[in-house]
Amino acid sequence: MEILLFNKPYQVLCQFTDKKNNVTITGEDANSSSPKRDTLSLFIDRPNFYPAGRLDFLSEGLLILTDNGELQARITEPGQKMEKSYWVQVEGAPSEAALIQLRKGVILNDGLTLPARAEIIEEPNTLWARQPPVIDHRQQNSQWINISIKQGKNRQIRRMMASVGHPVLRLIRHQIGPWKLDDLHSGESRMVKVNLPAAAKKPNTRHKQRPAKFKKKAKL
Repeated sequence: MEILLFNKPYQVLCQFTDKKNNVTITGEDANSSSPKRDTLSLFIDRPNFYPAGRLDFLSEGLLILTDNGELQARITEPGQKMEKSYWVQVEGAPSEAALIQLRKGVILNDGLTLPARAEIIEEPNTLWARQPPVIDHRQQNSQWINISIKQGKNRQIRRMMASVGHPVLRLIRHQIGPWKLDDLHSGESRMVKVNLPAAAKKPNTRHKQRPAKFKKKAKL
């Protein structure tokens, strides 16, 4: 079995068509007032390969595409707890108290997040230039963090960082489970052979049936 590892650029939709910009049968844009957005079709030509999970329009980094439905479910199913790691550039310098809060879990409008791994890092030396770049004055007062989570709430990292007072300037996913970006440049992809990993065991919620108790007959 093969999967495709793709380094999704900034401002690229994590899908093959832009549903907000439908094209008519004549080829004319049915909604020409909306700016056209780049999609995966500009970079990938693999029939029946679809993303396993998503990255939002403004995020960059590792995206896995597969034509295997079971593997796709393994990667995206929350119960499998496949860890995903991100390089996050944020405004300001998070304190140790903020990092501890991320590690314990923060309360978002859709509930408490699971504990994350979070640590201050230097700017990754394999980082590529983003187009357009982060505004200079915001970049000067920023810090890089590595965050690893096992959840998939909508825009989770961005909301977590905002909740501790450090909005995200740049967000790059660099690892999903055992798969890493390594030397993939922005917009590049490569095929990788994999063996389907064993599924995580689900907790046994069934209660063992207790043997029936027989009442002793009353003596007459």
